[in-house]
Amino acid sequence: MTSADRTATAAPRMLLSGLVMGESPRWHGDLLWVSDMGARQVIAVDLEGGSEVIARVPNGLAGIGFLPDGRLLVVAAGDGRLLRLEPDGSIVTHADLNDVFRPYWNDLVVDGRGNAYVSNVGFDFPAGEFAPGIVAMVDADGRARQVAEGLAFPNGLAVTPDNSTLIVAESYGSRLTAFDIAADGSLSDGRVWADLPGGHPDGICVDADNAVWLGDVPAMQCVRVREGGEILQTIDLEGGCFACALGGAARKTLFLVVAEWPLPQMTGSDRRSGQVLTVEAPVPGAGWP
Repeated sequence: MTSADRTATAAPRMLLSGLVMGESPRWHGDLLWVSDMGARQVIAVDLEGGSEVIARVPNGLAGIGFLPDGRLLVVAAGDGRLLRLEPDGSIVTHADLNDVFRPYWNDLVVDGRGNAYVSNVGFDFPAGEFAPGIVAMVDADGRARQVAEGLAFPNGLAVTPDNSTLIVAESYGSRLTAFDIAADGSLSDGRVWADLPGGHPDGICVDADNAVWLGDVPAMQCVRVREGGEILQTIDLEGGCFACALGGAARKTLFLVVAEWPLPQMTGSDRRSGQVLTVEAPVPGAGWP
């Protein structure tokens, strides 16, 4: 990565521990919501560290997001569906993604219009042979279609505050890629937003200065980068950073979901190393998530 590299001086604070592998943090309704992919649970956390399991998805889950009316969406990675949590607590199918592409479906962002963008890594991860991935768009009525292709392990997703640009983290491409968003949710003009040589961007979020925070698991860092690739800030961590989100008061709290890498479960241990950490950000969050 090119660098005007500044390491954060404040040490991250522990908010929550005991996760298997946290992903897709989202700030909503004065709570942080996180997908514990390993435990197959969606958990809501307050700023004092109190937590509650909101939903269980026994067939596997990945990214989460919220429709404009506040209903939770969950990517059911195990069977290729986008699920919706109704006000009465029932879980229903919002869209069948198998009609668009095969699994493995991954992360999710919902824009200000209620369109959900879902990344698909393109192959049977982690055991399968690499193949390019796609992004699908699901409109507010649950209609799904492919809107981008040819991506090298598309992972985290973010939308700018004006709903004009989708940014995709290509973990195997070591870059962030941007697309223009049309009024109907279609994507066009795919372009490199930031080259990140040697990096493996995972979950991302956007701030009010149009910079992107990204988690990098192998590097055990969370990095703030400007369009074009200049590194603005680096937070070194003691585990892999799977994703990040801005929330809290004035959206200036940066939430980091981290875990030991490789995961203990990959070597047969049942030890839960996943954590949510917080640190004050220099610029508030903007856009989605």
